[in-house]
Amino acid sequence: MAFQAHSRSGDMQQEPSTPMSSSTNPTVRDVTDRIRERSQGLRSAYLARLAEIRNRDRGSDRMGCANVAHAVAGIPANDKFRVVAERAPNIGIVTAYNDMLSAHAPYQGYPDIIKNEARSLGATAQVAGGVPAMCDGVTQGTPGMELSLFSRDVIAMSTAVALTHDMFDAALMLGVCDKIVPGLLIGALHFGHLPTVFVPAGPMPSGLSNSAKSKVREQAAQGLVGRQGLLDAEMAAYHTVGTCTFYGTANSNQMLLEAMGLHVPGTAFIQPGDAMRETLTREAVRTVLGKAGNAPFDCPPIGEMVDERCIVNAMVALLATGGSTNHLIHWVAVARAAGILIDWDDFSKLSDVVPLLTRVYPNGSADVNEFQASGGPGLVIGELVDAGLMHADVLTVRSGGIREFANIPSLTEQAGEQDQKRLQWTPGAALQNDAVTRTVANPFSATGGLKLLSGNLGRSVIKVSSVPDDRHVIEAPARVFDSQAALQKAFTAGELERDVVCVVRWQGPQANGMPELHKLTPPLSVLQGKGFRVALVTDGRMSGASGKIPAAIHVSPEAAAGGPLAKVRDGDLIRLDSVAGTLAVLLPEDEWAAREVATMSEAQRVADGHGLGRELFAGMRRNALAAEEGACTWL
Repeated sequence: MAFQAHSRSGDMQQEPSTPMSSSTNPTVRDVTDRIRERSQGLRSAYLARLAEIRNRDRGSDRMGCANVAHAVAGIPANDKFRVVAERAPNIGIVTAYNDMLSAHAPYQGYPDIIKNEARSLGATAQVAGGVPAMCDGVTQGTPGMELSLFSRDVIAMSTAVALTHDMFDAALMLGVCDKIVPGLLIGALHFGHLPTVFVPAGPMPSGLSNSAKSKVREQAAQGLVGRQGLLDAEMAAYHTVGTCTFYGTANSNQMLLEAMGLHVPGTAFIQPGDAMRETLTREAVRTVLGKAGNAPFDCPPIGEMVDERCIVNAMVALLATGGSTNHLIHWVAVARAAGILIDWDDFSKLSDVVPLLTRVYPNGSADVNEFQASGGPGLVIGELVDAGLMHADVLTVRSGGIREFANIPSLTEQAGEQDQKRLQWTPGAALQNDAVTRTVANPFSATGGLKLLSGNLGRSVIKVSSVPDDRHVIEAPARVFDSQAALQKAFTAGELERDVVCVVRWQGPQANGMPELHKLTPPLSVLQGKGFRVALVTDGRMSGASGKIPAAIHVSPEAAAGGPLAKVRDGDLIRLDSVAGTLAVLLPEDEWAAREVATMSEAQRVADGHGLGRELFAGMRRNALAAEEGACTWL
């Protein structure tokens, strides 16, 4: 059985020369055109490289006999025969399985399911390699969090190591969480000649609500709840296998993959224990082999699928759902891996026309299970495509294109076959809960949940979708901190009981790896709850679960690169205006220009660069690009 992959007989498909549909929103069309124009050279070179690779003979025909023998030595004899003699397609599995991550624990048995399904289809599958996967929930506020952002690029490199065995005709990517999906996607795009499908595992069932958990955290920050009470609440929230149920980076990943057409449609938020989960995993095998549906359809190479329209669709989906701010870093890097250049101006322009269609914690009280029950990704994608806010004319892993991702999967009994069920997809049901999901005609907000800020403090972003309307503009004196621990200490000492803009610097990629500062949410929430007008300004990141405190994050250039945060002093009046899109110190221009730029102390640099493996990432800190450039370490 020979594997006839998409466009194997000819060159890679080039970018479409026909104009986009006239029904596409003008701003979406203009942003896409600008991205295409600025990316033309890089994208053309990328596609040319992929075409050259795809026109080679398949691995077991191309490689030396010893190479092939090594590649198949560990698999059953029947599989060896299929790969070598029958020239059957061989799927490379890249897995982020470990049981430190609740979301990834279900992956333990996936390789056996995939191999079984592949054999039933006359193909084979091998675990090409594993990638590291750390849990930000475990490392928040610890030195380990300073490795978190760079773990994305380690995962991308690990994906490359796995696929470099170069014996594969297609690939399946097993990953869910924060840096894991962007890392797998970056790695896969560097092997963009392979048809590739991402295989999710789903969210855990709802436990203690996110709102209740947040309240206990705020009480603990005030000393009103002890360690045992806080631990009980946290364990009631994070209680079994599956993704955490808030709409943070991990679940935003899944939304974006649906919007890019890289999943089996509708698989993102099916729980691990659902009877459909294994069937959907088997369907991923059928999809990547081009055997899904009633008619043959060759799954396209991932590098061909992920073009500028696909990237814009992901950006629009992020904005329409109030997704994680981490993706203003990650998807810049993802796009770059496919030869596409995007920046924060693109996000900002799209945010002006993309309506907010969901209220999922931290942008509301619902969790992702309630989001799924109220239409989920299918409802959002259907609304956006119908309104011309997403490109309908994109390649996906399925023959039905992106509109197929507006459908909902279910299991139905096959006629005349007892206990036999099959997958079917039907249009998403009518809106179930307008407190959770809305239509384009009746959105929660006419604009998206993200805003670009600029001024004499640099360029930054703010997630406004969960910030109260009366907090969109904050003007207050600065209090400068060199670490999040220093801010927490000042809060405990009662030094922040006033209107204040907390500036936390030396938190960018070059300084200490740009950790999330999620531990600052409870104390700042307490201050805001007391009626003080507070805000955070930092060159670090906030968790995808953070949002109700006005936070100008990812400030670029970062302080460690001589950015303006290094000039701020205690008492400087700062204005954060997410309506006007400005972030500035209110000082005379000549005084600000003459202000001395502070430098990160050697003691702090040493402390942030040693212990718990941080020494091994020194080269990444030195080479990291700015946040707006994706904080890439591989360019």
